[in-house]
Amino acid sequence: MCLMRRDCLCCPPCAVGGTDMARIELDLAHAYKPDPQQDSDYALLPLKMTFEDGGAYALLGPSGCGKTTLLNIMSGLVMPSQGGVKFDGRDVTRDSPQVRNIAQVFQFPVIYDTMTVAENLAFPLRNRKLPQAQITKRVGEIAEMLEMSGQLNQRAANLSADAKQKISLGRGLVRPDVSAVLFDEPLTVIDPHLKWQLRRKLKQIHHELKLTLIYVTHDQVEALTFAEQVVVMTRGRAVQMGSAADLFERPSHTFVGHFIGSPGMNFLPGQADALGFHVGGALLPLLPGQVLPVGDIKLGIRPEYLSLALAQAPGALPAVVTQVQDVGTHIMLTATVAGHLLKARLSADAALQAIGDVVWLTLMGEHTCFYKNEEIVP
Repeated sequence: MCLMRRDCLCCPPCAVGGTDMARIELDLAHAYKPDPQQDSDYALLPLKMTFEDGGAYALLGPSGCGKTTLLNIMSGLVMPSQGGVKFDGRDVTRDSPQVRNIAQVFQFPVIYDTMTVAENLAFPLRNRKLPQAQITKRVGEIAEMLEMSGQLNQRAANLSADAKQKISLGRGLVRPDVSAVLFDEPLTVIDPHLKWQLRRKLKQIHHELKLTLIYVTHDQVEALTFAEQVVVMTRGRAVQMGSAADLFERPSHTFVGHFIGSPGMNFLPGQADALGFHVGGALLPLLPGQVLPVGDIKLGIRPEYLSLALAQAPGALPAVVTQVQDVGTHIMLTATVAGHLLKARLSADAALQAIGDVVWLTLMGEHTCFYKNEEIVP
């Protein structure tokens, strides 16, 4: 590996076909205010995380949660107010995006309208003074991946917003030596019916090129279908990193349970002791080997795992039906238990209930989670 390459923009890549991906380590916090005193003063609360070489990651959370700030710190557009950033063990906290060898794709297309599609894709490579034959080959490869081979000679100004954003994606992907490609909500301007195509294409490109990709979005479908690992963020805090299965089956924080899923996880507050989980004057005995911390606690269960039961069945409680929605593929039942609304996703052939009916719902099982102070109980 050429050690000069990260420090000298004139130095060409050591091998056009090779990659220079980085293992990105973060140990930092960031506040836009001087001398932060409380959590609300921070855009990013203290966090430690690592993005491995060649991984596909997503930063997922609502607007204002800190995900774009975190992306900009990784790229070098923002320097953290505390802590630092390492690429492959090397401190790059004060290095520019160019020195870090980062490609970043923004929410809106960043292209040259007067250039053709091919010229736009070739621009990052020409800046690095690659031989024309290698530029032509690489541009052809990326254009084919993006299904733009037939548009290479068209001027960008004449293309749709969707096509322009595909060019912007291509400019981020075209450099084979890049350390990481960072995407900041890149599909915002894309028509909804085309989004799934581009998500599929990005995932395919990741598998083919093995680049380190980090993708910012507020859309859980985008995050969970694209990324191998998703970082869920809220109020400046990274509350969980995990696979789609991890986030769905074992949310480590109540926010993750609520945010992931449609609808999100059901939560039922109660109290725990040695006998079990108490709610609304009823007792749910614990499963064999299960131990809960004594005191106030929340039971969490996905609508997919909340099922109808026979009256007085172990692990079940009575619930009053408040709504029944037949959506074709399944029935969404809404009911109250001890004054709290719960949703159950039932099979399409389940017996329809009437509003006001009392049904029994199984709450205790292998998919049931418990939370103390919003954090999962191991």
